Amino acid sequence: MNGILDRWNNQSLARQFLIAGGLVSIAAMMLIGAYVTSLIEAAVTRNSAASTALYVDSIIAPLLPDMKTNKTLDDVTTRALDETFGQGALGGKVVSFRLWRQDGTVLYATDKSMAGRQFEPSDDLKTAFSGQMVAQFGPADDLESEVERATGSPLLEIYNPILQPWSGEVVAVSEFYEVADDFQQSLHQAQLRSWLAVAGVTLAFFLLLSAIVFRGSQTIDSQRQALTQRVAELSSLLAQNRALHARAQRASQRATALNESYLRRLGADLHDGPAQLVAYAALRVDSKLLTDPKTSPKAREKEVTTIKSRLDEAMDEIRSICSGLVLPQIETAELPDVLERAVNAHRQRTGLDVALSMSNASQPLSPSAKISIYRFVQEALNNGFRHGGGIGQSVRQTFEDGHVVIEVADRGPGFDPASVRPEGLGLAGLRERIESLGGTFDISTSKDGTTVRMSLNVQEMEQA
Repeated sequence: MNGILDRWNNQSLARQFLIAGGLVSIAAMMLIGAYVTSLIEAAVTRNSAASTALYVDSIIAPLLPDMKTNKTLDDVTTRALDETFGQGALGGKVVSFRLWRQDGTVLYATDKSMAGRQFEPSDDLKTAFSGQMVAQFGPADDLESEVERATGSPLLEIYNPILQPWSGEVVAVSEFYEVADDFQQSLHQAQLRSWLAVAGVTLAFFLLLSAIVFRGSQTIDSQRQALTQRVAELSSLLAQNRALHARAQRASQRATALNESYLRRLGADLHDGPAQLVAYAALRVDSKLLTDPKTSPKAREKEVTTIKSRLDEAMDEIRSICSGLVLPQIETAELPDVLERAVNAHRQRTGLDVALSMSNASQPLSPSAKISIYRFVQEALNNGFRHGGGIGQSVRQTFEDGHVVIEVADRGPGFDPASVRPEGLGLAGLRERIESLGGTFDISTSKDGTTVRMSLNVQEMEQA
């Protein structure tokens, strides 16, 4: 049962309606058709029987005596009825005829063996004695109707009450069987027309409803498909949103750690560089060469010159640190200009040449993308200078499938990526900066050199 229900529920609404509606329509058509044909058969039978009964009654009524006072038929009446049903007008129309008394006695019958016999009054006979005509079409099923059953022909059985003229009282009942070949044909035609009418109306109604249901089903299916597609899209967006949220959380956590590392490195740079030089100068200021009045002017001037040199060195290092922290005005600059500024700054700081290759094509980028590219080139060149000696450094920029690609390479000895400390600022900072914008970051290194590569989606950068 569960399997049947599952298969039924898997069907479309249109197919479910087609099956269920078809069965209901067929059942309704059968019930209505049977009811209508039964009404037609009853009406046609009654009308045909009424006309036949009226005709028979008009012929035999003048032949019958006063049945109120005469309980039997005399010989004259019997011969007159025999002639009427044998050779008269009713000879070819009526198969058999019986005249009943109320107690079930047959007063007259075309089958002479039936005359004078008494039977238990049937329901139809009782109904006729109550004043109502009774008509039935079909095989005769009464006990006294053996002869009629033997004919094998379609018969119309009629019980017609005979009324006393002046009182209207039922004094006898005539029973006769009419040959119903024409009646049967007419009845079958009427039934066929009624079945065709019922079937046509049912079919038209079912087709109209089917068209409406099919149209609604198609609308529901299209809406369901659109809803399913929309749900799939929303599910995909939700998964992406969760991934981005987790990525943003990781980036935020690592950014906090990196900021602390930057601050520690900045403090170390200030402590190991300018602070040491200033401290050295402060110690020399208190030296005896400057405080002793006996010191010669030449020695005093030499000491002052040394102190001034250390202070100049401290100022140079402070300016160098500040220049690394402060970016040039690159928000309004184009990508080629950003790359040239980063490369020229490295050339001026190290005195080494850097090969620069740029694509002829140009794409608009957001300020955040330009800053990331500048910092990427700056940090990658610094790492190559510190760890690879700045040998054969180069910067190459291309566009690939809607992505801007930057590669910074050198021909140094390379390094083992597994040996890089997790707390290292350079590579970790570059990776976090690029991936926070939805880009990719890769490193390839060998004994022949190192290449650091980044890629950003240009369209996403435009929308950002």
